[in-house]
Amino acid sequence: MSHTTERPRKVSIIVSRGTLDGVYPGLILANGARMEGIEADLFFTFFGLYAVLKGFQDKLRIATVGNPALRVPHAKGFPLPTILGALPGMSAFATAMMKKEMEKLDIPPVSEFLQMIHEAGGHIFACKATVEMFHLRPEDFCPEVEKVLTVGEFYERSAGAQIIFT
Repeated sequence: MSHTTERPRKVSIIVSRGTLDGVYPGLILANGARMEGIEADLFFTFFGLYAVLKGFQDKLRIATVGNPALRVPHAKGFPLPTILGALPGMSAFATAMMKKEMEKLDIPPVSEFLQMIHEAGGHIFACKATVEMFHLRPEDFCPEVEKVLTVGEFYERSAGAQIIFT
């Protein structure tokens, strides 16, 4: 008996967190999918919308308060006590360190990443309920956002897709 693994033909990725470490996994997954010829939709909801809002997308930060997984990169995984996350400037410091490491790996800023995904045929959407709740308008979004979708429309588009929640 032969076992074959069928690759997904489409992924629908939900991004709900507006932190640097909450947005990049979705961008990396969508970009990787497009590079492999897999159709990719990105659906930004709740605070994940900050990744597609003009003026915010390249200002995302690392959440340091209450982040027990926060580690010092050069200390071989030495955990930072969570109380340190509350120190003034800690989020800015952690964000700067993360961006520096990402730059070394040639990982683009959020705005550039979204543009790359869009140009590669990826689709970028905003959640209608969140848009209404946050009183946003179409002109608030970066040009790569194709449409504001209801959850029902998102599910319709996602028929047959692998849904990934980051």
